[in-house]
Amino acid sequence: MIHGLAATLRRVAFSVVGLLANFAAAATAPAQPNVVILLSDDLGWADLGCYGSTFHETPHLDQLAREGMRFTNYYTAGSICSPTRASLMTGKYPVRTGITDYIPGLKDPPNARVVTTPTKKVLATSEFTFARAFKAAGYRTFYTGKWHLGPSDGGLKAYGWDDYVGDVGGDQEGEAAPAKKGNRAENLKHRRDSTARFTQATLDFLQQHGRAQPFVLMLSYHDVHTPIQPMPGVVERFMDKRKKLGADLPAIAEHDGLTRPRQDNAEYASMVTAVDDSVARVRQKLAELGLAENTIVIFASDNGGLATHKNPGPTNNSPLRSGKGWLYEGGIRAPFIVYAPGVTRAGTRTEVPAISTDLYPTLLALAHLPPRPEQHLDGLSLAPLLGGGAAPLRDTLYWHYPHYHGSTWAPGAALRDGDWKLIEFYHYRNVELYNLRTDPSETRDLTAANPAKTTELLAKLHAWQQATGAIMPRPNPALTP
Repeated sequence: MIHGLAATLRRVAFSVVGLLANFAAAATAPAQPNVVILLSDDLGWADLGCYGSTFHETPHLDQLAREGMRFTNYYTAGSICSPTRASLMTGKYPVRTGITDYIPGLKDPPNARVVTTPTKKVLATSEFTFARAFKAAGYRTFYTGKWHLGPSDGGLKAYGWDDYVGDVGGDQEGEAAPAKKGNRAENLKHRRDSTARFTQATLDFLQQHGRAQPFVLMLSYHDVHTPIQPMPGVVERFMDKRKKLGADLPAIAEHDGLTRPRQDNAEYASMVTAVDDSVARVRQKLAELGLAENTIVIFASDNGGLATHKNPGPTNNSPLRSGKGWLYEGGIRAPFIVYAPGVTRAGTRTEVPAISTDLYPTLLALAHLPPRPEQHLDGLSLAPLLGGGAAPLRDTLYWHYPHYHGSTWAPGAALRDGDWKLIEFYHYRNVELYNLRTDPSETRDLTAANPAKTTELLAKLHAWQQATGAIMPRPNPALTP
């Protein structure tokens, strides 16, 4: 009860600070700004030039970072796609939506030490998504690309999206539908061309409706998700760069998987370029239509880059450990760039931790719309921070991933509390503790040296799981002594 009251008081205090900051910014921020959200799939924290990549080339996203604010400690609420996407739409941790794995998820492997409960297969239409909030305020809403929150053949109107352009034959599980069933070559081409198709759909929407009324637009790429494919006319220069790196480096062992030791996949790099070029085309269209200075542009990824697998993944997230699927930093820290005319200052960077649940209340605040705290329960507005003001009054972030994943991740959960990071592994039956300030690569497990802190944080994680109704895996009776 005391903990809940304290949390409520902190939230109220932050709301007051946020309102004051919003009033201060209102004199320069555009009234009823448009919103463009560009969401990449599986793009890693270190995959952009502005985040340190020297192999990939992202001049347009680097330019967006120079014009806006870049977050270096932005987290996704899931280490895989569907949970994060649910958190973006709802402002809630995945445990509250029931979508704790990618849809439809995997069956437990034969060696599973715990028995897991399957994830929900669809986002409940009772959720009052941020699209519904903007639609209620008179905005036109448009979504194109990967959905991956359940069946979407009939469009996304139930979630507040007026217009939806998905894949041929629907977008049932988020992956591009085959151009011709059973034809692998055409299926791969269909996926490879998806960024161009979705970008064109976005440009068409802007041309037809961009100046008619305020809008919220979300372009959700399939890239850079597997299958990894070369982009003709682009991949060749990365193949040349790859040759200059010299001999292959040995893979890095990660529990039951292997991690790619560096960024050197030419085909993957060409897909990163495809996303970067799309961002340029969208921003150019905004400028042509005279909308650029009245449009908020946000770029993000839905989880960390795929680095760890049975065989190494296509990218490397160094200095962060591991990648997609894992609750190490490489799996849950992602690029996040915000350009908000009249609010963000050019070329700013923040180390303040933020998470994907924050998108919903942040968008409402930037558009001068009232918050919906009964909906975005786990999100806090970043609007004051974007304007150079106070950071959100929050000390702890949580993750719950009680499923097995193809990246070789096994069920577990985690929290970040200040500089401390704790991970509990249900399959491996152990706990790991790290200090991210001194060890962002999570190489030194501090549980033995800090038993009191380990006990404290483990209790905090368990209390959160109980409060949110998290479904826990059970010991496998076939393997229990």
